Formats: sequence, structure tokens, C-alpha cells
Amino acid sequence: MPLRTSSHLASGGTALLNPPAFGAQPQPRRILIVEDDPRIAEQLSRYLEGQGYETTVLANGLQVEPEVRRLEPSLILLDLMLPGLDGLEVCHLLRRFSAVPIIIVTARADEIDRLLGLEGGADDYVCKPFSPRELLARMKALLRRAEGRLQTGMTRHGFTIDEGAQRIAWEDSWLPLTPVEFRLLRKLLSRPGHVFSRGSFLDGAGDRFSQNPGRVIDSHIKNLRRKIAAIRPQGSAIVSVYGMGYRFDPAASDVG
Repeated sequence: MPLRTSSHLASGGTALLNPPAFGAQPQPRRILIVEDDPRIAEQLSRYLEGQGYETTVLANGLQVEPEVRRLEPSLILLDLMLPGLDGLEVCHLLRRFSAVPIIIVTARADEIDRLLGLEGGADDYVCKPFSPRELLARMKALLRRAEGRLQTGMTRHGFTIDEGAQRIAWEDSWLPLTPVEFRLLRKLLSRPGHVFSRGSFLDGAGDRFSQNPGRVIDSHIKNLRRKIAAIRPQGSAIVSVYGMGYRFDPAASDVG
């Protein structure tokens, strides 16, 4: 159970009912705050609610997956050092089924490359202590990227690219891609049959990946293949070219 939400208190399980006013109002975005320091969690929650967001607060990494599946939050603020599962393990778990934007909130600046690169899955980070305004600006940027409307005329071999929302669909199913995976797949789809070297992907992967860049790309491609193959009967269509890199081949099948 969550520690606290803007409409529910876990202690005692008493709902605080706030009926919506009459008239069509947009549904507030829900932010999931995962933070085991009650003071920081409370400050974040109250600040964001003051900005018009709904919030849910969790204090244990083991609580995150079921709450994400239940609530489908718009964005997650995730502390790194958590009981149960740490923030890195939580990222791995969520990226198996969700592309929800994740911002790491941490005092461990030395871990940022690892969090955003090969071992991570987070989309951005802020270091403690941080400015609430800076955090809010980063949140809004990620939400804009994740919630844009579908643009027409950008379907390629069954894949639809939504540039505004930074997302890609296979037929009518959106792939749960991280921002890095979106940029890599968009590049592959831009020139079917063309072999892209690992080095050519680095701009799309971001300049934070300074160590073992080839391994970073291989890891992201592996995740892309798994996600595409989960919904595309013919497999991922991403082909390895030994000693060179990768190409997108819509006729290729990697099933079985």
C-alpha cells in the first residue's frame, strides 16, 4: 500500500473524498514519489500538489511495481537508496513492461552514468539538495515528450513514429521504449537495410555514455529486440552485422 496519496492515507485506510467540480476538467497527472525520507517525501508531495499534480508516496522499492501497474502514473520520482529494492533494481523491473518517465533523485552523483546508461533505464536525474523549480522544469519536459499527440504520415513497415510524444507503435500497440531506445529505433527505421555502426548510434544514446560505448549500444539493442518481439509476430527485424553494427530489415525473421 502507498504511504500517502493526495486522496488516500494508508494509515487507517481512510479515504479523503474530494468530489470534482461540475464541468469537464482535465484529469490531473499523477506523480509517483518513491522516497524513504518522510520529510523529503512530504515536501515533494505538497509542492507538486500545489502545482496541480496528484501524488502517491511510497517508501519501499518492493511496493513500486504493483502500484505502477495499478495507478499507471504519468511520471516517477525515484530515490536511489531504498529499502526492499534500490532505485536501480526498480528501474530494471519497470522497464520490462513500462516506458513511464523516471527521474532519479539522488545524492550519489558518481552513479549517474551507470543509472542513465547500460545498467539504468532512468530518463533524467536531480542531485540532492535540489531546487523544486528545477525538478518541476525537468518533469514538465519529460511529460511533454511522453504525452504528445500522434502525427500522421510517419508509418514505416508497420511502425508508427510519433515525434511529438517521442514514442513508436507497432500497428496499434505502443512500444514501452525509454528515450534512448526511441532514438535508436527511429534511426534504424529511417533507413531500412542500411547498416549503422555502433559509433553512429552514440549521438542518439546521449553523450553521458563515456565508458564501454559499444557495450552500452548492444545492451539497448538487446532490450529493443525483446520489446519489439513481444508484440511483433515476425520478431524484431533488427539484424546484427558482424564487425559492423545493426540494420533494420523488415523481411528478416528472428523468431525461434
